[in-house]
Amino acid sequence: MARVTVEDCIDKVENRFDLVLLAGHRARLISQGAQITVDRDNDKNPVVALREIADETLSPDDLKEDLIHSLQRHVEVDEPESDSSQASGSADDATEQAADGEATDQPDAIPFDQMSEDDLRAAIEGLVPPEKSDDY
Repeated sequence: MARVTVEDCIDKVENRFDLVLLAGHRARLISQGAQITVDRDNDKNPVVALREIADETLSPDDLKEDLIHSLQRHVEVDEPESDSSQASGSADDATEQAADGEATDQPDAIPFDQMSEDDLRAAIEGLVPPEKSDDY
């Protein structure tokens, strides 16, 4: 097959920079073992990725969503909102329990503002520097 060029793909993905990002992402997926949708013809992964985009065997929108998902570090999950008065009351109760020394199952109920400046300074001064080694 003839070499694929950017002009072959530009009508599928209008922005050249988006095209490079999508083709690069697809080439990395191929190198990780993803199934290719066109004949390889002894081409390297970036060329195969561009040919898949040019032949429309993969949707650019699906590739874009997959790229975005792979770059996300924290994926937010939509959860139904509870009554705001109940939520604020339960958070206050959890904070009071944590201040009293009772254990709670809620990770956001940890009182971070309980440490005074003097306690923080004493904790920092008590830190021991790491031992020197030949590794660094």
